[in-house]
Amino acid sequence: MSLAVLAMLTLSAPIQTASAQEQEGAIYVVQEGDSLWEIAVRFRVSIDDLSQINGINDPSQLGVGARLTIPGLEGIQGTLTTRTVGYGDNLRSLSRRYHLPIETLTQLNHISSPAELFVGASLVLLEENTAIEEKSRMLLTGGQTLLELSVINSTNPWTLALENDLPSLWQLASGYVLHSKESETTSEVEVAGPSALPGEIHSITINPSLLVQGNTSVINIIAEEGTTFSGSLIDWELHFLESDDGSLTALQGIHAMTPPGLYALAITGTLPADAAGNRSSFAFSQAVLVTSGNYPFDPVLTVSPETIDPAVTAPEDAEWAAFSAPVTPAKQWEGSFTTPAPPPFSDCWPSRYGNRRSYNGSTYSYFHSGLDFCGGVGVNILAPAAGTVVFAGPMTVRGNATMIDHGWGVYTGYLHQSEILVKVGDKVTPGQVIGLVGGTGRVTGPHLHWEVWVGGVQVDPLEWLETVFPSVQ
Repeated sequence: MSLAVLAMLTLSAPIQTASAQEQEGAIYVVQEGDSLWEIAVRFRVSIDDLSQINGINDPSQLGVGARLTIPGLEGIQGTLTTRTVGYGDNLRSLSRRYHLPIETLTQLNHISSPAELFVGASLVLLEENTAIEEKSRMLLTGGQTLLELSVINSTNPWTLALENDLPSLWQLASGYVLHSKESETTSEVEVAGPSALPGEIHSITINPSLLVQGNTSVINIIAEEGTTFSGSLIDWELHFLESDDGSLTALQGIHAMTPPGLYALAITGTLPADAAGNRSSFAFSQAVLVTSGNYPFDPVLTVSPETIDPAVTAPEDAEWAAFSAPVTPAKQWEGSFTTPAPPPFSDCWPSRYGNRRSYNGSTYSYFHSGLDFCGGVGVNILAPAAGTVVFAGPMTVRGNATMIDHGWGVYTGYLHQSEILVKVGDKVTPGQVIGLVGGTGRVTGPHLHWEVWVGGVQVDPLEWLETVFPSVQ
């Protein structure tokens, strides 16, 4: 083989760093689908530092199985891996679950604030610490001592203090959740459940884990019978209702104009009564991340000045929103919603939800609150799901409008109709004709403007045509 050919083969070979015996420090083994940029983001280091310490000149030649040294983790030795932070995790509980000192967890994840452990965040761990021991989770209630808690759960108080790195047996606050591998009540769900919450709470999932402007969020809880819950997400009250499988679910829309960033998801409640009939309360709050919906900006629209006058729009907006405020406990819809427009207009959308809007040269402080369907005056409007009519009448901005309650805080609205064919109190069925397309209210031409409201917030209707809610991860 010529030297030239040998040189070409050497240059084209995937990067393989030194063997495990030759490497020290924090190591990551490259997986299928990894890129150098993604690895740098995952471990919160610069791509330049990552390339330099590993002698990488061409990131495209990164090979599966390559062992990369991760910079900035001096004093840490071992192979790194990642997990996803769930709701109910915090630094203290993760430290106990994975047998890692809080200082090590903080260094591994470059944590400067507890808020950085938001739901859906990537958690860096040492591979040898990823096995979860069978431990029960127990809540220290008001006025209860560690000794009393140990007696109730058949554990040794000194062992409990040692397992949880407690400075003493006495300086503990109410609401403290402790882990114990001695408890006789340990179950599989306690081991896998939210590490900072009592063992009676088996799981709390958020779908999607990273929230999106204009989308619907589903919070699902599985807990022991008799546990009650309430909560809030950003500024919205959560309503937990029982699903067919016995779990509790809250649906909440994320406003299309919510600035991307971290917000609080707080959940409180009471546990089932103990042998003495006492019920303990708990409270937990964790950050969730709202991401951009990447909505486009529409061309400036020209409309009648009256329809953008705050003296007219503010009272009507408040009235319209009030119709969607009640959360009725009966879920009336089944499966996904069907389109409210008949063929050939069912997939013709001149304007989609979330688009930023300017009226008569205003700033882009408005957004399109629904999905517009093509169709001339007189085209049928169809109910997308079973529900109950809660409003049917004329409005200045919305024209002839109808709102339907589908239960669980889910509503749909139909604007600019030429004729309304239902009245308040009517029960509608999927596919039923409820009105006719028109051009009434603030419009530039005849069309159907269709809205979906969830938890008092307008959300993307297309998501409800494509997804069966409530959807749980």
